[in-house]
Amino acid sequence: TGEKKYEPTWESLSRHQTPQWLKDGKFGIYTHFGIYCYTGTSANATWNSHIAYLRPYHKEAKEFYEKFGKITPEFGYKDLIPEFKAEKFNAEEWAELFKKAGAKFAGPVAEHHDGFAMWDTKYSKWNAANMGPKRDVVGELEKAIKGEGMKFVTAFHHAANWDFFTVWDKSTDAGNPEYSDLYGQIHERGEPYIDEVFHEEWYGKLIEVVDKYDPDFMWFDYGLDRIREDYVKDYVCYYYNKAHALGKEVIISYKGHDLPLGVGLLDY
Repeated sequence: TGEKKYEPTWESLSRHQTPQWLKDGKFGIYTHFGIYCYTGTSANATWNSHIAYLRPYHKEAKEFYEKFGKITPEFGYKDLIPEFKAEKFNAEEWAELFKKAGAKFAGPVAEHHDGFAMWDTKYSKWNAANMGPKRDVVGELEKAIKGEGMKFVTAFHHAANWDFFTVWDKSTDAGNPEYSDLYGQIHERGEPYIDEVFHEEWYGKLIEVVDKYDPDFMWFDYGLDRIREDYVKDYVCYYYNKAHALGKEVIISYKGHDLPLGVGLLDY
């Protein structure tokens, strides 16, 4: 009908129901895949770049420096992107494996805290379609996963990009505004999320993924509580209304107290 079912208020959004397919499916898989797969110097490679920038005396930071060199105003995480080539990545093989494992829904981390998008985005040149693998990883996985009859998941961690790197420190390349669309907007350490540019990009990327890849499940890591409420409400409202217009059942998951109860699926 084109009519909007939801308004951008918590009261309205909390009326959304968890899809039956998720209740029935029970088991799903999401996977980390990004630059950190190349940089991996620890069991939790997704965080080793953060440690290398913010905790230089940590064991994992020292391992990072030994492998790649010290972080300087010229050299840093961005310079490792060309080495992340993903030559053996095969979305069809992944999807087949997910299905064989019994997953009913699956998908990738679309963007981790590192600011590198794994899809062909207009919001930043720092994306997998433009550099590194030069492939639209999210797009390839969407086709493969849906092709196997599973629901498609996109996971987002980019709310934490604000302070994942040392954007306040000019002795690192993260402190150079030329790289702000990767490392995050320049600000003083501990400064709250007051940057309009950051919010607009956070919101824009989500809407872009909804429109381009039609995910059934959008999984969020911590950090939604740091984003201005009006942006979060507008995003959730857009996603739920678009799904309603298409006759689809979708879901958002969140950590802790990042959203009011009932707006999405609480993930511990």
